[in-house]
Amino acid sequence: MVSADLLIPEGETKPLSISNYEWSVDNSKLLVFTNTRRVWRYHTRGDYWVLDMASGQLTQLGKSVERTTMMFAKFSPDASRVGYVSKNNIYVENIKSGAIAQLTSDGSEVIVNGTFDWVYEEELSCRDGFRWSPDGTQIAYWQSNTEGIGTFYMINNVDSIYSQLIPLPYPKVGTDNSAVKVGVVSAAGGDTKWFDVPGDPRNNYLARMEFIPNSNEVMIQQLNRKQNANTVWIGNTNTLSLNKIFTDKDDAFLDVHDNIMWLENENYFTWTSEKDGWMHLYKVSRDGKKMTTITKGNIDVVRINCIDPKGGYVYYIASPENFTQRYLYRSKIDGSSDPERVSPQDQAGQHAYQISADAEYAIHTFQNTTTPNKIALINLQKHQTIRVLEDNKELSEKVAALQLTPKEFIKLDIGEVALDAWVIRPPNFDPSKKYPIVFYVYGEPAGSTVQDAWQGGDLWHQFLAQQGYVVASIDNRGTRTPRGRDWRKSIYGQIGILAAHDQAAAAKVLFKKFSFIDTDRVGIWGWSGGGQMTMNCLFRYPDIYKSGLAVAFVADQRLYDNIYQERYMGLLTDNEANYIAGSPISHAEKLEGNLMIIHGTADDNVHYQSFERLANELIKHNKMFDMMSYPMRSHGIRERDNTSLHLRKTMVRYWNRVFQTDHLDK
Repeated sequence: MVSADLLIPEGETKPLSISNYEWSVDNSKLLVFTNTRRVWRYHTRGDYWVLDMASGQLTQLGKSVERTTMMFAKFSPDASRVGYVSKNNIYVENIKSGAIAQLTSDGSEVIVNGTFDWVYEEELSCRDGFRWSPDGTQIAYWQSNTEGIGTFYMINNVDSIYSQLIPLPYPKVGTDNSAVKVGVVSAAGGDTKWFDVPGDPRNNYLARMEFIPNSNEVMIQQLNRKQNANTVWIGNTNTLSLNKIFTDKDDAFLDVHDNIMWLENENYFTWTSEKDGWMHLYKVSRDGKKMTTITKGNIDVVRINCIDPKGGYVYYIASPENFTQRYLYRSKIDGSSDPERVSPQDQAGQHAYQISADAEYAIHTFQNTTTPNKIALINLQKHQTIRVLEDNKELSEKVAALQLTPKEFIKLDIGEVALDAWVIRPPNFDPSKKYPIVFYVYGEPAGSTVQDAWQGGDLWHQFLAQQGYVVASIDNRGTRTPRGRDWRKSIYGQIGILAAHDQAAAAKVLFKKFSFIDTDRVGIWGWSGGGQMTMNCLFRYPDIYKSGLAVAFVADQRLYDNIYQERYMGLLTDNEANYIAGSPISHAEKLEGNLMIIHGTADDNVHYQSFERLANELIKHNKMFDMMSYPMRSHGIRERDNTSLHLRKTMVRYWNRVFQTDHLDK
């Protein structure tokens, strides 16, 4: 659609490197994001260029602002202007004339306009913090006042002869948040008008804000501090009046969903809720007084893919029969039909779809544990392939040559519930022999480890199996799987407690099921929340787990960020006993087996503080353990030369030593 020749700036010989792009609504212009820089986890800062498709003119934006400081650029509805953020201020630039209007001027290290602080980005997926009005005359935006947030300092001892402090405003459990508000300003410039949303702005979250199509109104979603009530407001951007239309509530916690679509001339909108015990899509009147169910039955809507008002259907991902897999279903928008499966019956695994607005076509991706992504353009109504876009044949051949052992999916009944699990056996498996086992754990509400998905072939665990280990993983109660509200909310208030119980009970069932497991050589490992879970299992169930390896872990839940931890544990003032009981540092003195802890010193997510405090507690109780620090590496421990290889070699050397195996560790 766009030749590389059209993306060569004047005076240059090479085209722009494209990190991302966006078309104007009328497809007349292309906005290119390039020369990017990482902000915390994501590359959201860089430079922007506009290509006019009719004239072929390539124009760089923001020539008067500092290079690589621009964020979240987006076209005005008529594509005549582009709005963007630079150094916490919002600008609008006329593409034709190059004239720039600075809409805010108070942006600073404390006042953040048009984007968000660390915790909003990490835990509420809030990054892009401004919106064009449908008529292009106004911009609505978030402003965060970070003054009063506790500052966590990381230390760079690597890049200078003197240490350098890296300040990070980071609200930990029970501490103050940023004060966040939503304002409206003319796209031509002027004073900002602010919505007066009720409630303490430091103890409520303005999690979402969007313009309602064809209107001068915004919908604002306000989560309370406990995140068990989501109040929906409609605000008039001219009068600043606010109308509360309804509040979604849960006894435990609520997740924020981005599934809202306005229907029937903006008189109704779609809403996702678990209020009847399952994740369903609802149709809600604009005044909030009428709510009807679109999807039905004992089925969780995992993801909305397309809402097609003209065709009368909503298309969504679900898997009511096998929680490790994902399929496309559809239901009538009027709620008159039962769920209808669209994905083929003969393709067991996980399906994903990018669907055209009229639901006629889709880009379909299919995968499972042994099948790399197969991507095709399809006629969705017939589910017939029009063109294969990527069959990954070359990758499939390379992986086949490795002669990997397929994952075996099983159920483990622990009495209270049956848990999903997978097992990888070593190559040349001999059932008469005894094999050490390594469990891989996560166990928190943010994810799931037992999925029939490609996951890059899960080569790390396949490699461990090639070293002669049985490798297994179990999804305890509370993990993010489509098993209904009660399953997911069962973990509320007891992170680290219920999961450790389920993991230990399931391990015992597995040992009875497979006599080839050497129960004297049982290991467990995990990353982040899985590192926390590793130590909770190792410390509290030493009769089962003999060795553990915890990476980038939370040692004390009170040290983690407040939005995540308070969502799943409640407020510290209400549940301090379980905050303590669910933290591995509280049980460190019970260590009997082997433990290795690994952390990056520049981890802005789970701070190196967790590592040091746990090490200090183990030393206090005279517990012997192994430790490895990676200087100036973040939560993923992947920056700088040779890091990933060194980390994996360190991990496998540890397992081979504690299991007293003589395998490759060089």
